[in-house]
Amino acid sequence: MSTKVGILDSTLREGEQTPGVLFNQNQRVEIAKLLSDAHVAMIEAGHPLVSKDIYSAIKEIMELKASGIIKPEIIAHSRAVHSDIDSAAGLNVDRIAIFYGVSDIHLDYKTHKSRTQALDIIYDSISYAVSTGIPVRFTAEDASRTDINFLRNVVNTAVEAGADRISIADTLGILTPEKTRYIFNNLMDIKNVEYDFHGHNDMGMALANSLAAAESGASIIHTTVNGLGERVGITPLQVFAVLLEYHFGIDAADLMMLKPLSELVETYSKITLSPNFPVTGRNAFTHKSGVHVDGIINNAGTYEFMDPSRLGMQHGFTIDKYSGRHALRQKLTGMGMDIDENKISGILEKIKSNNMVYSEEELKEMTNSNDQ
Repeated sequence: MSTKVGILDSTLREGEQTPGVLFNQNQRVEIAKLLSDAHVAMIEAGHPLVSKDIYSAIKEIMELKASGIIKPEIIAHSRAVHSDIDSAAGLNVDRIAIFYGVSDIHLDYKTHKSRTQALDIIYDSISYAVSTGIPVRFTAEDASRTDINFLRNVVNTAVEAGADRISIADTLGILTPEKTRYIFNNLMDIKNVEYDFHGHNDMGMALANSLAAAESGASIIHTTVNGLGERVGITPLQVFAVLLEYHFGIDAADLMMLKPLSELVETYSKITLSPNFPVTGRNAFTHKSGVHVDGIINNAGTYEFMDPSRLGMQHGFTIDKYSGRHALRQKLTGMGMDIDENKISGILEKIKSNNMVYSEEELKEMTNSNDQ
């Protein structure tokens, strides 16, 4: 894998397409600033013609970019029509991202265009956007269901029109890593272009497919904070960033910013993160089994892939019938309670006789009761 793999975050565009999610202008700007602090390579700031507040937010984000407060490349989304391109260009964004459905089902039932007509539209829209002096990315929507030979024609047409980046979109989330590699392996001989990958998670494969794309030559992977997006979302930023760092030593995002970003987007999206969500979920570094806790106490590396402090987090463990003496002693010590070993045995016996998880308050009550 190339060490230049970077992250594009699309929380402000794809993320807001999550059913029930709407960000106001201030929230959009605040998310953009935190994404900048996280050092992602690119921010997809939205489609300016969708609404006035999105237009205004992108304008404010670009003002912050001009003043040096926001640093990543800012991208505006656009249909393959001149009015959209004019709107994006008027905001002086860093890049215009034009999308067009290229699979036969999209051509037949959505745009009602032939393949030849589609290529003409793609060429015209990209060349028009390039004439503004702003770099252009073309997104081949539904590329994963597009005939590979026609997809090559699409890419060649986009490059000839002036696009310097092509996004391969698995719009329905139907790829496997093997099929993702197949697509990229059949495109990498095309010169003067770099590739993005946009993977949806409909079959739970977005992360694996994003990794396969990066391994096959994609230099930018699209993500959203907490994996938000249309239907069930796309590749989650925090998980992909940690995966790149752990396996390849690629510093694509500041790991310390992942938890604050996750919490901020959770608040603004009003979508509660599952406790077992990887990396930033509440249970990501929380242990239960007595054997696991014993290992953690002796050496955290026995059951943790990364020191949670690198993410601004810390490990913990629950106390219930699965707990052992070491876990209970460690928990009580952490609560500032120095308990005799014999009393530990009595408390543990009570814990194992009940089918419940004990809070610190309940442990204090039990300990005090045991003292009497």
